[in-house]
Amino acid sequence: MTTETPRWFTSSYSNNGGQCVEVATNLATPHGIVPVRDSKNVSGPVLSLGADAFTAFVTGVRSGELQHP
Repeated sequence: MTTETPRWFTSSYSNNGGQCVEVATNLATPHGIVPVRDSKNVSGPVLSLGADAFTAFVTGVRSGELQHP
């Protein structure tokens, strides 16, 4: 991934019994990526999203555009 250490955090809205993801937004500006991982498996795989794609995803969630039918 990168030599910089991700600073992982879980959203304050993630109070749903542990079904959460963690993100490391500190890598968005210097590297253009936002790593995402399962909060229950922190040593497991990491999905690295482009910063623009992650921003579009968050915008879609906040606007309700990506709600499940």
